[in-house]
Amino acid sequence: MNKVIIAAIWISICFLTTLSASAAMPVLENCKVYHVSTNGNDSNKGTSQVPLKTIFAASQKAMPGDTVIVHAGIYRERIDPPRGGNSDTLRITYQSAKGEEVIIKGSEIVKGWKKVKDDIWTVTLPNSFFGSFNPYEVLIHGDYMFKNKMKQHVGQIYLNENPLIEAASHEELTKSSGIPYWYGEVNKKTTTLWIRCQVINPNEHTLEINVRPTVFYPSKEHINYITVRGFVMSQAACNWAPPTAEQVGLIGTHWSIGWVIENNIISHARCVGITLGKFGDKYDNTYAMDSQGWQKGVQEAIEYGWSKESVGHHRIIGNTISFCGQAGIVGSLGAVFSKVTGNIIHDIAINQRFAGYETAGIKFHAPIDVLIAGNHIYRAEKGIWLDWMSQGVHIEGNLFHDNLAQDLFVEVNHGPMSIFNNLFLSKVAVLDGSSGGAYCHNLFSGRLNQRKETRKTPVFKNHSVDFLRLDSVDNGDERFYNNIFIGTGLDKYSDRKNVAMQGNSYLKGGKSGTQEKQPLLNPNNPNLKLVEKSDGWYLQLALDQAWDTNAMHPLVNTELLGKALTPKTPFENADGSPIVIDTDYFGQSRNMQNPFPGPFENNNKGMLEFRVWPICKGLPLFR
Repeated sequence: MNKVIIAAIWISICFLTTLSASAAMPVLENCKVYHVSTNGNDSNKGTSQVPLKTIFAASQKAMPGDTVIVHAGIYRERIDPPRGGNSDTLRITYQSAKGEEVIIKGSEIVKGWKKVKDDIWTVTLPNSFFGSFNPYEVLIHGDYMFKNKMKQHVGQIYLNENPLIEAASHEELTKSSGIPYWYGEVNKKTTTLWIRCQVINPNEHTLEINVRPTVFYPSKEHINYITVRGFVMSQAACNWAPPTAEQVGLIGTHWSIGWVIENNIISHARCVGITLGKFGDKYDNTYAMDSQGWQKGVQEAIEYGWSKESVGHHRIIGNTISFCGQAGIVGSLGAVFSKVTGNIIHDIAINQRFAGYETAGIKFHAPIDVLIAGNHIYRAEKGIWLDWMSQGVHIEGNLFHDNLAQDLFVEVNHGPMSIFNNLFLSKVAVLDGSSGGAYCHNLFSGRLNQRKETRKTPVFKNHSVDFLRLDSVDNGDERFYNNIFIGTGLDKYSDRKNVAMQGNSYLKGGKSGTQEKQPLLNPNNPNLKLVEKSDGWYLQLALDQAWDTNAMHPLVNTELLGKALTPKTPFENADGSPIVIDTDYFGQSRNMQNPFPGPFENNNKGMLEFRVWPICKGLPLFR
């Protein structure tokens, strides 16, 4: 693998359970530090001796180069920063105080529940409680949602941090004994909520309800160069975030450039945890659900000023994102040239009563020159879904398992897409509806499925968002080098005209494609298992003496991979430098003359065990 991102990314992976390292950024000379404390007052100056009370108040004062340090406590507010920084080195930073837990919630505690009967309780609130936004009268809606699902609201109710299920009707709430439901009705003056829960008295527990659509999100576009570091953020009433509308998440960048979202714990967004997405306009949620409608949306973005200089270049590092109804991270057009590294993403779009086409741990449209590396993604409806305009994307060193549909879905892309050193361990590893993919040194224990595509999608100049033309997908343009397949293989690719295969190993009955010469076919079962232990996740597998120690495997580099057929651009790094897969999943150097197949540079035999998450050894570097 190329030595290409800063080593601190992988250091952060080792310490995701602590946030003490997140407050170590130096303060620039002549720049101010504002302190926030639950014991403060917003009329204070914001020093450590006389802190402010709210993060919002600090955001109104902070100027480029300033730092907002937030001290321990629970803050129930929305941060809407009015300005950002001026550059990557003169940014506005929001961070937790060293060693202190700072929780920011989009919810409020509600007391005064009255018993109706049995385990059903109710409360009535004046609509003024919600201000201008009442989540219990706003339905989750947007393009690409499934219409046959139940109507659900952006509001949510939590009992002791656990979300209750929204009942489809008052009747369902009353007749479904034992199920933790909630239901709500809104009239002109009041909002009435009911809950059904297995506690003696909910007033003796913590009952929270969503009241804010987001936790940290600028209402204006181009609030650039902001760092958000070390917070626990949860419980936002955010709406569905399709690619054809403004994408509002629990935290989001809102069509800007240069954010760093780092070492946060993000959970229980009604729809999306982090959005790197599209601007809003009069066409939001009005496009036809077909390729022609989305082609129009891309053209409108270009006319709106979408450029390499105006949006993207974000760094999403070392966050834990979980229990979001739609996606962990989405980005339509606004995620270009970004890096998403070292994150844990799990329990995404699982068992929801609403659904649509935009559900995944990571869902990107136009991930141009985007790096997605070193992430752990599991128990998501899909792991990563790259949909349209994936040109120059790198997917490297990720751990996938227990994802419902597939680990990776690549849909109507032209490439080049570099997919190296990943562990694909779900039942379906890849759904391939694209061209221009290079799959090298991966471990596949799930199936590779194909989907023929005839739609036309945009092609851009290399390393840019400069539009060239619309072109159809050539489903034959794929490369497979030095992968390990367990119980699966490439035989379904035998009818594709431009598929390159070399150096792959097929275990447990996996079958090669007819294009491959002298593949290793080993029928033995390596008994692969992924085991969670107290200190992380371990991969166990047995390699017998019939392994291919003496087989020859090519060194994967830009020269070997050539150019993606449709855009006619090479497989290279975002800065234009050549690719050389010279390190493995752990950052260990590969044998340059004969690299070992799969993600691990390993020549041992017998039962092997690797700790695959977190990774503290080797400190692999990505660019």
